[in-house]
Amino acid sequence: QIYIDRCVPFQIMSNQLNFPQVGDRCFEEGMYDAAKLLYNNVSNFARLASTLVHLGEYQAAVDSARKANSTRTWKEVCFACVAGEEFRLAQICGLHIVIHADELEELISDYQDRGYYEELIALLEAALGLERAHMGMFTELAILYSKFKPQKMREHLELFWSRVNIPKVLRAAEQSHLWAELVFLYDKYEEYDNAVLTMMSHPTDAWKEVQFKDIIAKVANVELYYKSLSFYLDYKPLLTNDLLTILSPRLDHSRAVTYFTKRNQLKLVKPYLRSVQSHNNKGVNEALNNLLTEEEDYQGLRASIDAYGNFDTIVLAQRLEKHELIEFRRIAAYLYKGNNRWRQSVELCKKDKLYKDAMLYAAESKDAELAETLLQWFLEEGRKECFAACLFASYDLLHPNVVLELAWRHNIMDFAMPYFIQVMREYLTKVSPAVNTASTGCVRNGTLPLLLNRTP
Repeated sequence: QIYIDRCVPFQIMSNQLNFPQVGDRCFEEGMYDAAKLLYNNVSNFARLASTLVHLGEYQAAVDSARKANSTRTWKEVCFACVAGEEFRLAQICGLHIVIHADELEELISDYQDRGYYEELIALLEAALGLERAHMGMFTELAILYSKFKPQKMREHLELFWSRVNIPKVLRAAEQSHLWAELVFLYDKYEEYDNAVLTMMSHPTDAWKEVQFKDIIAKVANVELYYKSLSFYLDYKPLLTNDLLTILSPRLDHSRAVTYFTKRNQLKLVKPYLRSVQSHNNKGVNEALNNLLTEEEDYQGLRASIDAYGNFDTIVLAQRLEKHELIEFRRIAAYLYKGNNRWRQSVELCKKDKLYKDAMLYAAESKDAELAETLLQWFLEEGRKECFAACLFASYDLLHPNVVLELAWRHNIMDFAMPYFIQVMREYLTKVSPAVNTASTGCVRNGTLPLLLNRTP
C-alpha cells in the first residue's frame, strides 16, 4: 500500500508499482494531480483526459483526447468543456463526435439541456464540410434552424434538401409554423396535395404564384382544382384565368361553369370560356352565349352560334326574340330557322321588317304555303319590289295561278311579268323539244333579251 499526500505532487520511481491500478485509485479518491502523473507516465491518454477535465485543464484534456482518439473520450471532454463554457474546445471535440450518427442525439441533448443553442448550431455548421458528414447532421441542423434561426432555414434547405430526413424536418417546420419552408419540402417530397393545401391555408406566408401553378398541375386529387379556384376568387381574382389555363386539361368544364355561375363570376372567366369553347361543351357554349348577349355583342354571338352548335337553341331563341335590339331578334329568327321552325322564323322577320331574311327563310323552308303567305303579306304592306324579289327567291315553291291571281288583284302585273316569262319559257321547253334550249328568250321583233335572275 502506498500512501500519497493529497496536496503535494510526487514522482514515482519504482518499477514495481502498478501504475494503472494506482492511478485509478487516485482518480476515485479525487487525487487528480497524482492521477495525472500516473496516467501520463503510462500514456493512458483516455484516463488522462478524464483527469485533466477535473483539474480544469481543458486544452490539455483536448490534446490527450486527440491522442486517445476514442469517441467515449471525446464525448467526456466535450461535455466537460461545454459545462465549463469552453465552447471553442468543445467544438473541436464535437467535430469528432457528430460524424457518428448514433452519438449525435446525446451531444445535441447536452447542449440543449444547458441552453447553448447558438454554440450547438455553430458546431453543426462547422461539421457540414466534413468528409464523413451524414444525413443526421443536416437534419438536426435544419430542425435547430426551425426553432432558433428560422431566417436561415430556407437557405439551408435549398442547399441540402436532398441530404435531410424530409419527414422529420417537415414535422419541425410545421411545429414552428414555417409555412413557406413546409411547402418547399412537400414539393421536394412529391406530396403535392399537401403543398397546395398549405399554400391555400397560409397564403400570406406560403403562396407564390409561379410555385403554386407549377405544383397544382401535379396534384393527384382533382378536387383540389376546384378548391384552388375558390381560393383564387377570394385571394387573387385577377389571376383566375391564368390558373384556369393550367387546370384546363383535367378540369370538368361543365362543373367549372356551374361553379362560376353560382359565384356570379362568369364575366371574370370569359377568356377561359373562349379558350375551351373548342371542346364544344354545352355548358361552356351556353355560358359564353349568355355573356355575349348581356354584353350586346351580336357579332360575337352569331360567330359562336355558327361555330359551336352544342347548346339549347330553342331556349336561346326564345330569350333573344324578346331582346330590345333588332340584331338579337334577327339571331332568334336564325335559330328558329336552324330548328326547322320556319313559320316562327319568318314571323319574327316580318315583325322586324327583315324582308331579305324572310324571303331567304321562306325559300329554304320548301313550304309553298309559307312562301305564298309571305307574298300576300308583302302586298298588304305595299312592298311591290319585295313581292317581285320573293317570286324569284321562292320560284320553285310558288304556284303560277296563285301568283297570277295576286298580281291581277293588286294591279301589279308589271312586277310579276318577269316571273311569268320565266314560267312560260320552262313550260314551252317541256312541251316543245324542238325549242332551242340555248335561246336567250329574245323576242323576234328586235327587242333586247330579258335576263332573269332568280336570286333576290
